Amino acid sequence: MKTPLTYKDAGVDIEAADRLVDSIKPLARTTFRKEVLAGIGGFGSLVSIDRERFPDPLLVASTDGVGTKLRIAFELDRHETVGIDLVAMSVNDVLVLGAEPLFFLDYFATGRLRPDTAIRVLSGIVEGCRMAGCSLVGGETAEMPSFYADGEYDLAGFCVGVVNRDRVIDGKDVVPGDRLLGLFSSGLHSNGFSLVRKIFSPERGFSLQRPVKGSGIPLGEELLKPTRIYVRPVLALLEKVPVKAIVHVTGGGLTGNIPRVLPPEVQAVLDLGSWPVPDIFRWIEEEGSLPVSEMLGTFNYGIGMVLVLGKEHVENATAFLSMIEVEATVIGEVRRRPREQAAVVW
Repeated sequence: MKTPLTYKDAGVDIEAADRLVDSIKPLARTTFRKEVLAGIGGFGSLVSIDRERFPDPLLVASTDGVGTKLRIAFELDRHETVGIDLVAMSVNDVLVLGAEPLFFLDYFATGRLRPDTAIRVLSGIVEGCRMAGCSLVGGETAEMPSFYADGEYDLAGFCVGVVNRDRVIDGKDVVPGDRLLGLFSSGLHSNGFSLVRKIFSPERGFSLQRPVKGSGIPLGEELLKPTRIYVRPVLALLEKVPVKAIVHVTGGGLTGNIPRVLPPEVQAVLDLGSWPVPDIFRWIEEEGSLPVSEMLGTFNYGIGMVLVLGKEHVENATAFLSMIEVEATVIGEVRRRPREQAAVVW
């Protein structure tokens, strides 16, 4: 007779996954807003909308991952902050339309479930949700033997936000003379890592322990700085001053993302000397022999979010952001776009 096999023999430990869910439930509950009616554990989650605050609500959805930044986490065995990155990439996206992130779900996939690693990752997701003020209402843990290398995993996330129809920010009112207010990034965030890893590869004599030129911070530590979550300060600012457009600077950098919110008849003119560029970007630029155009089209270059607003509101906006300790400065202006010119120039 053939020896009977089980799912566990095939490399999938359902009991371990169930224990992981049980351990994450108390953490997830700490993120629950009052709108959550049923959270983690069922086949789906129930979330209501506060109709007093949002009488004419529109839902805004976004999904994203962390990308090859995960390779740095694998090499250093540091998994506490990539969950923050995961949340940040989606909640910052829904914020662009003026929406308040309402709830978040994650997808964690690995070849063999290592509960300690998974808990560290999921704890970061919980922290990111707390920072954004949204609820972690569910997710999926997938154990897929032979699909991922030992010790590796992948992450994806999905966020839904809500905004009143009359408060949607869509960029249609942007006109020449408006100013670009740049909110500083925490570093690379979660974009451009395939190029960064190629530049700082062992084949080129680099290690993750090597100090970053200028700052002296170990390279691995610098690269794992989590993506800044802008939700709370920007939502607070929107109650103080009118903002015409918001840009989340992700893949494609400043030159790839700013045009996404501009009317076709205008262009953004950047003043490259108006903000301090972090040392890590200068080092990437130097070691990779990269032109400024490549830096601006790949990385955030020190600016993680851009707000477009009338010049008459800049002083109040910068004063408010300074009061709540958010670093920001005017990085350029909007002008009429000459024929055949790019949407972003400097």
